[in-house]
Amino acid sequence: MRAKTRLRSRLRTFGSDRAGNFALATAAVMSALVAGGGFALNLAQVTLTRSNLSNALDAAVTSTARDLTTGKIAPDDVDALVSAFLKANGSTGFASKDRVTLDRVTIDRQARTVSAVASAEIDLAFPVFNAAASRMIRVESQALYSDRKIEVAMMLDITGSMRGRKLRDLQAAAGNVVDTFLAGQNATDPRVRLAIVPYADAVNTGVLAPMVHVETEFATGEPPALEDLRPVSAGLRSSPRLPDGSRRPDSCATERKGMQQFSDASPRTAMVNRDYRLAFCPSAALQPLTDDVSRLKATIGAFRANGHTAGHIGIQWSWYLLSRKWAEVLPAGSQPLAPNTKKVGKFAILMTDGEFNTAFAGVPRRATTKGGQAGRSRNQAERLCQEMKKAGIEIFTVGFQLRERNAKQVMQACASPDRGSIRHYFEAASGEELDAAFQEIAGNIERLAIIK
Repeated sequence: MRAKTRLRSRLRTFGSDRAGNFALATAAVMSALVAGGGFALNLAQVTLTRSNLSNALDAAVTSTARDLTTGKIAPDDVDALVSAFLKANGSTGFASKDRVTLDRVTIDRQARTVSAVASAEIDLAFPVFNAAASRMIRVESQALYSDRKIEVAMMLDITGSMRGRKLRDLQAAAGNVVDTFLAGQNATDPRVRLAIVPYADAVNTGVLAPMVHVETEFATGEPPALEDLRPVSAGLRSSPRLPDGSRRPDSCATERKGMQQFSDASPRTAMVNRDYRLAFCPSAALQPLTDDVSRLKATIGAFRANGHTAGHIGIQWSWYLLSRKWAEVLPAGSQPLAPNTKKVGKFAILMTDGEFNTAFAGVPRRATTKGGQAGRSRNQAERLCQEMKKAGIEIFTVGFQLRERNAKQVMQACASPDRGSIRHYFEAASGEELDAAFQEIAGNIERLAIIK
């Protein structure tokens, strides 16, 4: 009972106390809460501004490095482009644009980097205690660029199974990727050049027909060196006469036979055979390396679908058009550069819609060459791809509406190993997917040109 009486007494005393201790304590707590809230608001303001400024500078530097890589701009234009991009696209949060400064832009030609430093001054929303009323925020960004040249050979299937919609889809996708590769180039110093190798039973070598050894039934096997040939001038380089004075039947080639079958040796070491059993020559000729969009699209527009699938012959000629060993016999402007991983990237894109099934080298005289040599064509294709990769050529492969397991396997075997998110083997079930595959490959090649 006495305990209850004491409790009531203390409560009355607390309630009647006017000393102000409770009010002071409450004020102190409220001040701390307000200060803490103000500090949190300032922190959020600084964090948001730093993030926005960093994103804007990253985008500006990355875009500039890409344009420097593709040749759209010169190194002297870098400062102005980074500054313009930063002002046009940078959201800086609580900083006005006139308080955003591009402090420094640096190009390191040895490391091939573009780096920049930018700053923004913001007025703090809630200055507390003796803190400054404004804050300077500084961010940095860096991106790689590349001045490596790019050479790409595209091997494209124009066999009979490509007739109709499939051929039109291929022509559209190939034309689009030509535009992607060659957009914004410096015409006087092109960075990217493309070659196109259409194939069926054989490859129409066009202007390189003089490099082809035309067999007879009684002269097969090891081809001669180009020096051994005694051509008679015929006005057109693509249709020279043979040593006996007769005209060559066409401009097509099959496999190179003999010791140099799986090499990129110059035709001055060994010419390339035209097997005497070849009965069909595609009308569309190959196009050596060029940056001429009109010429490349004219080649694509000339495609006509017919014949069987000797994919290994297309692979062989893709290699030749990328090989420095063939430079002396190629037209001006189409000579491949010497291998140098720091200065040039060499790539092949191999495309088919079916199983490789036609071959000539190693096939007995009386045996069929068309459609019945899947094993030989596949083995030769895989060996050629292996040798190309050893020579430093990176290979991308595309299967267009492939159904045969063997066809998929040879494309997978030919493709270079994937690197991170950069894949090298593609399957396309429609024209849209074929176009998307070619576009992804073009993007991957640009990325590889920078990171290698």
